[in-house]
Amino acid sequence: MARFEVLGRHEDRDLIQSFAHRLAGDGADAARLRTILDRETVKVPSQTGRILSALRRSPLVGSDLDLSRESEERPLPL
Repeated sequence: MARFEVLGRHEDRDLIQSFAHRLAGDGADAARLRTILDRETVKVPSQTGRILSALRRSPLVGSDLDLSRESEERPLPL
């Protein structure tokens, strides 16, 4: 068993608690409910690498920009 915290609408609290109690069981009712919920819920793939993907789509990719800077040494008064 594991404890979960979810954020949802106040009106759905009893419904979510009811699902949780029913899913906590090992019987046929829990298995049937898992099957229905699994079939009816939208599967959203995990989205990792979105920043890298955006950088790769940049129009500056491959443009051979010279990003070097000139640096002059400045005397430091001690």
